[in-house]
Amino acid sequence: MGGVKLNWTTRVTQLLNIKYPIIQGGLAHLAYAELAAAVSNAGGLGQITAMSLDHPEELRDEIRKVKKLTDKPFGVNFAIGQHGRPFEKFVDAAIEEGVPVVSITGGNPAPLFKKLEGTNIIKLVLVASKRQALKAEQMGADAVMAVGQEGGGHLGKDDIGTFVLIPGVVDAVSIPVIASGGIGDGRGLMASLSLGADGVEMGTRFIATTECVHASEEYKQALLEGNENDTVVIKRSLGAPARAISNVWTEKILQAEKEEAGYDGLKTFISGEANKRYIYQGDKSEGFGWAGQVMGLIKDIPTVEKLIQRMIGEAEKISSRWN
Repeated sequence: MGGVKLNWTTRVTQLLNIKYPIIQGGLAHLAYAELAAAVSNAGGLGQITAMSLDHPEELRDEIRKVKKLTDKPFGVNFAIGQHGRPFEKFVDAAIEEGVPVVSITGGNPAPLFKKLEGTNIIKLVLVASKRQALKAEQMGADAVMAVGQEGGGHLGKDDIGTFVLIPGVVDAVSIPVIASGGIGDGRGLMASLSLGADGVEMGTRFIATTECVHASEEYKQALLEGNENDTVVIKRSLGAPARAISNVWTEKILQAEKEEAGYDGLKTFISGEANKRYIYQGDKSEGFGWAGQVMGLIKDIPTVEKLIQRMIGEAEKISSRWN
């Protein structure tokens, strides 16, 4: 049975000028032109990751590559974490290349907002609490992406699940809210809209797609075969909790944290190099990969187009049931 055709216009689709309120997460070392363009072409908002690149010129090249692959809006994600590199020249490249959307994760967006003053670039900020959402709104964010603790990668310190976080943030701010964490199908999309969100952001689910060409087959298979219990939260001891697939390497990280190793004792374990060894080469004894609990819902590795169309179909079936 087919569903009722829904009007997918929300404040997020209007803000970003996209067909469906579905955004692809920043995905360190994975979100490049092929994936971003595929998501944008399928009606969502694709993003490329800036701070995984070595040089601003590489970002410029990647942006130009996306523009060759799609004429639809896309974003650039800036993960400005605790031990991040200077990002100013990367932001300059994004501005000069006329990027329509910028998203900011993992740090204080104020200096980045300052650089974007006077441009028409739409600013999205990842938050994990009402307090952060209010602050982002006051600073001038156009929308917030609120991530619940079931999400993959870096999370909030408060361990609040998506189901409680989203309505709380919706009540706290007047700008659009994008739900993130634990969303991987049409049910998650409809649940998020029911909670008052105007769209969803998905990270882990987009890794298990054909166009996430940089992810190793081992990484994708782990997402396919694992369940919701196969993730662990690392880096709590550093005040930067983040969810990854449970393996030999994350056990070493947790043991080092138990022994109060501190940042210096942990840095080789949690480095970008260790992350890349797993996500690019599938080396689970020498590296790790980020993933949310939604991996328990991942059953295939479709094209991005097929994934988004299936989500929309599932959502429309739910709508017809509600009617």
